[in-house]
Order: sequence, then structure tokens, then C-alpha cells
Amino acid sequence: WKAGDVPHKNIAAVQPPSHREVYLLDRPGSEQSLIFVGQLAPPKKNPHEIAISALNDVMGGSFLSRINMNLREDKHWSYGAFTFVRDARGQRPFLVYAPVQTDKTKESVAEVVKELNGVIGDHPVTADELARAKADLTLTLPGRWETMGAVGGSLAEIVQFGLPADFYDTYAAQVNKLDLSAVNDEAKALIRPDHAVWVVVGDRAKIEAGVREVLGDVQLLNPDGTPVQAPAATP
Repeated sequence: WKAGDVPHKNIAAVQPPSHREVYLLDRPGSEQSLIFVGQLAPPKKNPHEIAISALNDVMGGSFLSRINMNLREDKHWSYGAFTFVRDARGQRPFLVYAPVQTDKTKESVAEVVKELNGVIGDHPVTADELARAKADLTLTLPGRWETMGAVGGSLAEIVQFGLPADFYDTYAAQVNKLDLSAVNDEAKALIRPDHAVWVVVGDRAKIEAGVREVLGDVQLLNPDGTPVQAPAATP
């Protein structure tokens, strides 16, 4: 074998969209619609990672989080709706994930918009929410490291993401000293609803009008993710 060109991963920083982008993928006959909302978050190694983790817990990272309690427990439109941040060395997605019943797609989209706007507006993170997030992030630590494999995995994370060697030694203390202003400042820096990317998968015939009503212009996608081409004009 002869050596060939080895492609390099491109993890250069990119700018967020200049406006909200909305994509709709048609899945005829679907009983549910799957709502994704994506925004850029900084790399795992950043000075505000603890605040991001707490914010995620409040918004959708736990069962008692805002989005899950809204769409599942209050409205009964979903079996579960969450947010999460994937670990990465470069920029990573902060995602809202909400599978909802088809006939409540429009209303669910509107509720997600309300939650995203609320946390950076008139409904910031509260002291009770932060206290619960701190408990979620710290009281689960002993169970997280019950096996040698789990301990090794955390050590690998330190190396993989370039974290300080004492990251987990000081983790609980860093979480517990977090204050409300830090979490709410991070919400305003991270969550930008007018620059988010939305992807909605569902029965287009039943949900398109409602999605357009709430979010505006929509780009239609084929199942492989390519844009739907408009039919050629009849001569």
C-alpha cells in the first residue's frame, strides 16, 4: 500500500447564524414530531463550564427541568423533552430535544420559544432551581465513580478535553460556590433564540402551517437532509 492524503478534521471556530434558521423534514404518517433546536456552545474546556452545566440542568438536563415539566408534566404533549451539551474539544451543540404528539407541534414549538426567551428575559434562573441543579451535579458523583472503568473514563476526559488535572477534585466545590448571577449571565451569553437552528421532523401536511406560523420561513428537507427542490415550471 502507498500512503495517501489523510484528511484533517476541521474544528475551527465558526460564527452563529445571523438569523433563525428553520428546517422541516417530512415524515408522512408520523404520530409524533421531533423538535430539535441547536445553538453553539464553547468547548468543554472553558472558564464557564460549571455555569453551563447548571444552566443545562435547569433548562432540560433533568426530569424536573423547565422544558420537561412544561411539555410532559403540565401539557402532556411529550413523553420527555430535554436539553443537553455534548462534550468536545471544539465548539459543540447546545440542543433542545422534544418529541411531541403531532397535533400539538405548533403549540410545543411555541412553548420551547417561550422557555428560551424566558430564561434570558423575564424568567431567569431562580435560587431554588440553582439549589436543585447543584444537588443534581454533586450528589450523583459517588455513584458516577463506582467502578474502575468509570474512574478511568473521567481521567480520559481530563486528557481528551485538556481539562486541569484537578478538575474533578475541585468539581463539587466549584459547583457549590456558583451563584445566580453567573448562571444567568451565562444564559444570556449562550442562549440566542433569534440565532438558533431549528429542525422539525414530522408529517408535513399536518404541521407545516403551524411551524411557519410560529417560526416564519421554513426550508424543506429530503430524508437525506438535502433541500427539497421546487418543481420545474410547466412550459
